[in-house]
Amino acid sequence: MGAALVKGQNGSLAQPRVVVSVRTEAAVDVSALLVTAAGKVRSDADFVFFNQPGAPGVVLRTGVAAALEVSLAEVPAEIAQLRAVITLDDPNAEFGQFAAPVATVADPAGKVLYEYRIEGLGSESVVIALELYRRGAEWKVRAVGQGYAGGFAALVTDHGVRVDDTPEPQPTPAAAPQFAQPAAELPVRTVPGEAALSFEKRGKLDMRKRAVAKVLIDKDAWGIRARVVLVIDKTGSMIKQYRTEVVHRVVQRMIPVATQLADSGALEAYLYAHSFAKLPDITVAHGDEWAATYLHLSGTHAGIDYSRIGGRNDELPIMRDIMASLHPGDGPTLILFFTDGGFANRREISALMREASGLPAFWQFIGLGRANYGLLRSLDEMTGRIVDNAGFFALDDIDRVDDGELYTRLLGEFPDWLRAAKAAGILR
Repeated sequence: MGAALVKGQNGSLAQPRVVVSVRTEAAVDVSALLVTAAGKVRSDADFVFFNQPGAPGVVLRTGVAAALEVSLAEVPAEIAQLRAVITLDDPNAEFGQFAAPVATVADPAGKVLYEYRIEGLGSESVVIALELYRRGAEWKVRAVGQGYAGGFAALVTDHGVRVDDTPEPQPTPAAAPQFAQPAAELPVRTVPGEAALSFEKRGKLDMRKRAVAKVLIDKDAWGIRARVVLVIDKTGSMIKQYRTEVVHRVVQRMIPVATQLADSGALEAYLYAHSFAKLPDITVAHGDEWAATYLHLSGTHAGIDYSRIGGRNDELPIMRDIMASLHPGDGPTLILFFTDGGFANRREISALMREASGLPAFWQFIGLGRANYGLLRSLDEMTGRIVDNAGFFALDDIDRVDDGELYTRLLGEFPDWLRAAKAAGILR
């Protein structure tokens, strides 16, 4: 038995030739994607599966157990990674119904170099088991174990393989794609910086992007481009949300919204309390670093004096500042406003929301934690506005809300506002 790997762990490959295989009690297909540093195949020829069992440096060996024979020296220099994929033959089955599969890397004589038991699988039918990748002049192996919720066709399409959406029936397993000239691409935008993420983070981002896209498609708003602004409460009552990093996870779950709406794919960001701070934009590649740098309640960070922002809430300054950046004739803006409540200036805020109803922005307020949200709960009943320009919902525990539900609630009213604002002449 070779060295045992755990998820995310890597090891060196000194042998010029290796064999990648998987032991499992389920019937599976093994395939491989040869991708560049951008995470994409150069062409369909870089996808190895049973209908195309070879690519430069890689051969799919079939028989009792499928395996990938890899000659590392023959893999083209443009290829940065080889991703070994396992797919259940039965499209209705799930890996969670079987014992954990075991991926192995062996030398040509059969001596096992590394072994990885892929634990924790559930509803997945497609899993990226291992990744062979270059590190300078060397090759290494990484234990990935990443399930792909979008299915086999989604996985290969996301890696740049062209897949016909309506293949003719074939006597081959249902999971096999049929190649064609580009048909309808899956409607998910990719933005700069995604290739810099780890494979696990790319997988999570992709699933969230798909959840956002589904809401927009269902609401007939796919293809809309909008500025996306994130506002986060930093008042003293938010201490638990900061200490337990709830706000950090909010940032990560809002990034996919910007990737599908904003031209740049980035989130504009503010922290507010009595005053506010306009922060650098949040990008896909640096979301974690941004959160570590800027999500604080006190102290001085990146040259910002957090005591100046204060510890009690006053929404008027931040709302006025955002409104000052909105102009008739601009494209739409979506404002995602996270707070634990306390909107005390009811009359003034109501007046601002009426004034803001003539501007090209929709305000989505989200309550964090169990709090008294007062005015926010009555936004839909507010009179005197040109259009309904605001929505509100509360999240007692955002970590217990899955992505599908979160994005449905987050984006559910935005398309309705887009149509109303266009009809009213606020948007062109």
